[in-house]
Parts: sequence; structure tokens; C-alpha cells
Amino acid sequence: IFLYLQKNSCILPEDLKNFYLMTDGFQMSWSVKTDDTPMPLGSMVINSITKLCRLGSSSMYTLPNAPALADLEDDTDEEGNEDKPEKPHFDSRSLIFELDPCNGNGKVCLVYKHTKPVVSPDTEIWFLDRALYWHFLTKTFTAYYRLLITHLGLPQWQYAFTSYGVSPQAKQWFNMFKPITINTALLSEEADCFVNKLDPNKVFKSKNKTPVIKKKSPSQPAGSQKSHTSMTSSKTSLLAGNSSRK
Repeated sequence: IFLYLQKNSCILPEDLKNFYLMTDGFQMSWSVKTDDTPMPLGSMVINSITKLCRLGSSSMYTLPNAPALADLEDDTDEEGNEDKPEKPHFDSRSLIFELDPCNGNGKVCLVYKHTKPVVSPDTEIWFLDRALYWHFLTKTFTAYYRLLITHLGLPQWQYAFTSYGVSPQAKQWFNMFKPITINTALLSEEADCFVNKLDPNKVFKSKNKTPVIKKKSPSQPAGSQKSHTSMTSSKTSLLAGNSSRK
């Protein structure tokens, strides 16, 4: 380790140095069964100290006079981004080492951002996508290691920290194995969206029957009573007249 650091004129951060003193890198992969056939899915990698390669010093192609990564440096990307961390540089302003090749989907890098007049021991963890755009991940290796374990090494999980997110195929795996992780924006906006809401007043509502009030039949109007009385009296008089004639 010390020979390697002397070669690159830098000092490993304390947490990463303790990691390499305990184990020379880390690699773990896991698979899922589809139709009784194992299919590789998750991959968690921390390069060994010998594979902690520096980026930016070699040419992108094997052709003579081919451009290097430093030739692609463009400071116009930082205009109007004062609220975001300063992105790494491929030239001599930064030292960049590859921690994880991400199965060809990009590179997770350990970045020393201030190298002049001497290399600063302060480092950050950044993700370099396939289009050579930088995306900030964490300030420390320990925090990145926790992210790696939390996301189970799912394919393209680093793209969850980019503005364009993971691919639709990768999102299906996230919805299956880490549904809350991929819906962090929804979870932060509505903290109780995953909570089963229970209203005890409705569940334990008493089922007492309300008594049925019988309606009284309306009394007959006075006019109808008078007409009925007059009809009765007329019938009585007719009967009396008939009996007298006999």
C-alpha cells in the first residue's frame, strides 16, 4: 500500500486505508432463478489495491496521438452550478482512482480534487457514467460502502443518483427487491403513503338500530265530517218517510 501511495504522491483516507488493511478488495455477486436457471444479477465490487487504477493518465484509444481524458476537459459545465459540488477534473487538478468498474455501466471513483501545491487528503466518491459525466455520490468511503450494501449491488444502481435515473429494465429489478429505495422521492413527499390508515371510529362504529317512529294517520278535515253527517241525516229522513207511507 505504501509503495503504491508513494508512486502516486497521495495518502489514502483513513476509512479506506483500514478497509485495505483488513481485506484486499471486495467482490460479491448473487443470482436469481428464472425457469430453474440461475441468472447473475447483483454485483458488489471494491477493487483490490493493485487494481486501484488511476484515470486520466492514459489515452482513450491505442492509436498514435489519440486524445486522453484530459483533452476532453471543459470548464463550461460548471457555469450556474454553484449549489453543487465542484466536479472532478481529468487533468492535473485532480487525482482519480477507479473503485468499481460497474460491469461496464460506468465507474465509481475515489477522487482527490485538490492536488496543488500538495495532494489534499480530503477525498470524495463520484460516479462517472458512460457519457463521461460526473455525478456526486458521497463524501466518504464508509458512506459509499453503506450505499453499495443497501442497494444490494443491483444493476445500474449508481444511476439512481443521476438526473436521468435508472433504465426501465433496472427499475423492474428495483421494484422487486428494493421498492422503497427506488421510490425515495415519493416517500419524502408523502411520508405516510406506505402507512395503512385505520379509522377506529368507522371500524368500531356501533350498530344500534334507530327506533322506527310510526306516523299517525291524519285526522279527517272538518268539512268532510260535516258532509258525512248531512248524508247520514238525509238517509234517516228518507227511511222515516217511507215507513210513514206504509
